[in-house]
Amino acid sequence: MELSGKKIVFLGDSITAGSGTSDISNVYWNVLARLSGAVCKGYGIGGHRIADQIAVNVDGRVPYADRVETMDADADIVVVFGGTNDFGHGDAPLGTMADRTVKTFCGAMHVLCERLINRYPTAQIVFLTPLHRCSEDDGPYNEFGVRLQTNLEGYVELIRQIAAYYGLPVLDLYRTSGIQPRVPIQRETYMPDGLHPNDAGNERIARRLMAFLQTL
Repeated sequence: MELSGKKIVFLGDSITAGSGTSDISNVYWNVLARLSGAVCKGYGIGGHRIADQIAVNVDGRVPYADRVETMDADADIVVVFGGTNDFGHGDAPLGTMADRTVKTFCGAMHVLCERLINRYPTAQIVFLTPLHRCSEDDGPYNEFGVRLQTNLEGYVELIRQIAAYYGLPVLDLYRTSGIQPRVPIQRETYMPDGLHPNDAGNERIARRLMAFLQTL
């Protein structure tokens, strides 16, 4: 796919909002715009999750599916980057492939995919899996004290599986980003806080994403 001139919108969390970068101009989707000539617009909000919270949601955060209608409707490409917060501080159960509710992770993925397809019936919709993070194997509780039902890789596999059900491509950054913050030199170079990629990490993501989109 030729990206120059295409309009791409990005639905995400704090990484898409630019946390970890020295300036929003260095977030991965702005880097992609400079490299490819695409017109990119980010919809990143820190702390947001694909699934809803089960406990009282005092922070006002909503599931990704509830944010679909806030994005420009004329996009040629839609990129969804999430899941790390569901693992790190979500409390929704994983659920099953039969679920169609935002109260479970599987159900929320189904709802999100269907809302995206309905809003963007002719656009290319793409999912990015979570990156590695320093806390991914700490268990048995996440950062909010919720008992983990699976490790981060389990969330990655559910994203891949449910996106595949809808025929949606997935760029597996968990396996192909080349960023593993538990390796000291990679943490120093790409992800100093162990969660949010810095400028160099965002450039690496942008280049991986550009190459991936060009194959579609």
